[in-house]
Amino acid sequence: MQSTFEKILKEGERKGYFRLHNNGAKIEYLPSGHKENLNDPEEKVRAEYYFDLIEKYNYLATRIELEVEMPDRTPERYADIVIYEDDAKHKPYIVVECKKDGISDAEFEQATKQAIANARVLHAPFANCVAGNTRRAMETALWNDKEPEKATITDIPISYGKVEEFRYKKGDPNWDLKPIDQDDLKRAFQKCHDTLWAGGKRAPTTAFDEFAKIIFVKIRDEKRGRKTGDPYDFQIKTHESAESVYKRINAIYQEAKKIDPEVFKEDLKIEPEELYTVVEHLQGISLDKTDLDTKGVAFEHFMEDFFKGKSGQFFTPRNIVSFAVKMMGIKNDDLVLDPACGSGGFLLHALDEVRAQAKEYYPDEEKEQWRYWHDFAQNNLFGIEINDSIARVAKMNMIIHDDGHTNVIGHDALNDIEKMTAKNPGFAKNHFDIIVTNPPFGANVKKSEHPYLEKFALGRKTGAKGKVKALDNQKTEVLFIERCIDFMKPETGQMAIVLPDGILTNSSLQYVRDFLMEHCQILAIVSLPQFAFAHFGAGVKSSLVFVRRKGGKEKLGRYKIFIAIAEHIGYEATGRLDPINDLPTILEKYRVFNKAV
Repeated sequence: MQSTFEKILKEGERKGYFRLHNNGAKIEYLPSGHKENLNDPEEKVRAEYYFDLIEKYNYLATRIELEVEMPDRTPERYADIVIYEDDAKHKPYIVVECKKDGISDAEFEQATKQAIANARVLHAPFANCVAGNTRRAMETALWNDKEPEKATITDIPISYGKVEEFRYKKGDPNWDLKPIDQDDLKRAFQKCHDTLWAGGKRAPTTAFDEFAKIIFVKIRDEKRGRKTGDPYDFQIKTHESAESVYKRINAIYQEAKKIDPEVFKEDLKIEPEELYTVVEHLQGISLDKTDLDTKGVAFEHFMEDFFKGKSGQFFTPRNIVSFAVKMMGIKNDDLVLDPACGSGGFLLHALDEVRAQAKEYYPDEEKEQWRYWHDFAQNNLFGIEINDSIARVAKMNMIIHDDGHTNVIGHDALNDIEKMTAKNPGFAKNHFDIIVTNPPFGANVKKSEHPYLEKFALGRKTGAKGKVKALDNQKTEVLFIERCIDFMKPETGQMAIVLPDGILTNSSLQYVRDFLMEHCQILAIVSLPQFAFAHFGAGVKSSLVFVRRKGGKEKLGRYKIFIAIAEHIGYEATGRLDPINDLPTILEKYRVFNKAV
């Protein structure tokens, strides 16, 4: 798939704005004949903005000059782009400073001052600083280093016209919000995080919480009802102060809090200046129009980098999640639960499976497609996460994917089920068709801290003489086996669970295996390589175990179990992609196996 930049280059060549040389390594700007190295990330920003100046702002290529030397400047200094008012290029109108996408806020502020300085030297009324999707336009005469907002305008004029109060408007062919490709969205998210984290000013979890709130507001603003031509609220107006931007964005957030108080319970905890900067990074992007895969991958990538090694969380890799979900054969009427849902990966892949079904069943009926998967998202997806902050992340992840957050709760899944049903009656025993989960490994649940341990059958152990002994502690992964069985429908409920290999092999844990086989039919076991979770913060050798809960009096004789070893899973221990992936082959063989038994 072509990136946005590749499409711009192709269109620019077709229209005669550029000419590419050396297999795309060099770009020639026409008609000036100026050539530059296109492998330079700053040049990519300049090329894209040059295209916009002609296509969206209606400036003539013949009035645009690149690398314009600043007179009387020592050392020599050049403006990246200058737009002139006249054909003779005697009257500079806009001076543009281009920087690579992803520079720090401090670097962007410095580049802004450079744009203003160059505009003053050339006596140009407008200056603009461009770093990918982050752009700041200014009126040169109004600039004050201490109050830059007073000079900041929503955007440069279109074709020497007036400065608009707002730039981004619903339904405008050029200035409606635009979808964005995956790499650009990753960079936009990262810039937002860097602004909010502020080099350690905030704890990473706090910074992420604030980012999630802002994304929530952004999505809500895009979805709000407004007429064609009406401006969006999530943007910076001409000459608007940071306090004014904050007031408008916060009003949307407070409104959303009242409607859905479970998503975010706290007020915004950032300074107006920080929010102003984040809005600069995001204001021209449409999260609503950006396709789901792009949003999902970008958000997951962002979360992986954020949480890995920073908050004791680790992520189940996409390849493993996708494989486990596909093995379950989920349908849109299945009730699906992840009792240790983390950021919601298993639930979202379940949703993706149902979306794919919707497209297959209703290829030409968008409304029916939407109804098919949206009902499933709203009513059939359930998640439990013990950490409230991570639970909010899961809800945010679901919202990014166009909903499904309603039935995600912050709770200890090992606590009494009655306490969960008090929050949401959907979390009932014997209720779920499908459970997909990667429970936490290694932690001990102590009876002294969690009295509910004594209520678990696996919180007790039968000794050699048949005496039952209550345990003082038990591993979380062991208790999750029992709790998942509690949640499954008898006879038909199925589960995919990641378990450490010790549960499958250690002689001291035979009682756990006996419990599992007493209550369930083992459908399949897929051994994962040692490194499967290493890059994501965990190094325990694990397997995926697939089971069906038996009926109350169901007895099984000898039966076949599908067993496979995955040596390659599409990535290496370092996280680098591996072209070999055994999981799709295992999936196909499992489907053949099921038809045969």
